[in-house]
Amino acid sequence: MSVAKIIEVTAESTESFESAIRTGIEETSKSLKNIEGAWVKEQKVVVNDGKIIGFRVDMKLTFVME
Repeated sequence: MSVAKIIEVTAESTESFESAIRTGIEETSKSLKNIEGAWVKEQKVVVNDGKIIGFRVDMKLTFVME
């Protein structure tokens, strides 16, 4: 039997939402092992002078406890 835990993470990229998701998972996996999945709760853009300068995602990451 395994036990899983869920944490919330916010990540940002200047390229795309997909890049923000990848960055969030990759950076989190440096300190948390066994990440099994992610649920993207919210997507937002950062705007400056009428131009999109950032893509931000709020995610819930699930990882299995050792």
